[in-house]
This record gives sequence, C-alpha cells and structure tokens, in this order.
Amino acid sequence: MKVTIEASWKQVLNDEFEKPYFKELTEFVRNEYESNTCYPPASKVFSAFNHAPFNDVKVVMIGQDPYHGPDQAHGLCFSVDENVKIPPSLKNIFEELRTDVGIAIPTHGNLARWADQGVLMLNATLTVRAHQAGSHQNKGWEKFTDVVIQKLSEEREGLVFMLWGGPAKKKGRKIDESKHLVLSSGHPSPLAANRGYWFGNKHFSKANAYLKAHGKTPIEW
Repeated sequence: MKVTIEASWKQVLNDEFEKPYFKELTEFVRNEYESNTCYPPASKVFSAFNHAPFNDVKVVMIGQDPYHGPDQAHGLCFSVDENVKIPPSLKNIFEELRTDVGIAIPTHGNLARWADQGVLMLNATLTVRAHQAGSHQNKGWEKFTDVVIQKLSEEREGLVFMLWGGPAKKKGRKIDESKHLVLSSGHPSPLAANRGYWFGNKHFSKANAYLKAHGKTPIEW
C-alpha cells in the first residue's frame, strides 16, 4: 500500500508511518488488495485526510468499517458515491438533519461537500475485504486512527467530535473535553435509531452553534 496523503497530515503523522506496526499494516493491506477484492479503491483509502487538511478540520465524525458492498466505500465514513443507493444509516442521518436544521433530504449520499468544509470523516478501519465486515480489523488501522484523534485533540482547539454508537464513544474517550465539544449518541443504524438512541440528538445544530461561538464558519450541512 502506497500512502498518498495530504501534505499537512503527512507532516503530522510522519513518525507513525515509520513505526513497525504501520509497516506491517501496509504489507497486509497490499497483499489483501492484490489477492482479494477490497474497498475502498486503493486510491481513496486516505480520502478523508485529503479532503480535510489538518489545520482545516472543524468537525470529526467517527465511523467503524468502510462499506463492504460493491461501489459503496470511497474513503469517507457514512458516505457513498452519487450513483449508489443511500444506505439505511445515512438515511437516518439525513432524516435527523431534516428535523434538526430543516435541510431537505439529499438525492444522493456523497458527503464530500461536508469533508471539503473541514469535516474529517474518519473510519476506525480504513479498508475492508469485499462482503466481509470487520475483515481488516485488528491489523493496525485502529492504532493509527487513535493517533489521528489524539493529534487533533492535543494540537488543535475548538473542534467538534461526533461519536455515534458504542465503538465510536470508546474510540473518543481520550479526547480533551476541556478544549473540544464531544457529542455522543446512539448509532444512526436502524437498530439503534428505532429504539430511540439516535433521532433528536440535534448534533448538527449543536455543532454549528459551537463553531460560531468559537469564531469559526459553521458547516453547510
């Protein structure tokens, strides 16, 4: 796996790329992509970083695995390309957006427009084998993305972290809440949302209110 990542992130994470665990991870991922169908496309593994440079990040949205179906994953958590059916979790995200800030439900699920405004759309694991959820877990990605969150927590101020569901909450437990806003709720998946753990969290309006209060341009959701 060739690491092609935006320049500011490369500088922030340069030490990480040289560590033994990351070199083992890249070898694993390279072999997986050579011998199996994997997602997202290799050129889009680091898309979240390439859309949102380190100093431009305002909001951090934490997902779990990339989508493992054909043509879905493109390197941004929860997002799919325009020509792909909107997944159930993303439908629920759009429904919460509609009721929270009055935005009409989009006709497609590509969230690159959020990422380009400084929303780091970070999955805990950046790759997956086709049709095998969790197949690239515990290979080093989680350690790498923990460092990403740590760097943002330590070196930036006034960020909004959106932690949806148990795994995301666990991943964000070391965020410094004295200098960042941490928004937690259930996951937007139908299982959690239909039990009342997602709808009504108002995370999108809360995020923008916080950004405004800290002199930052709110996100055009």
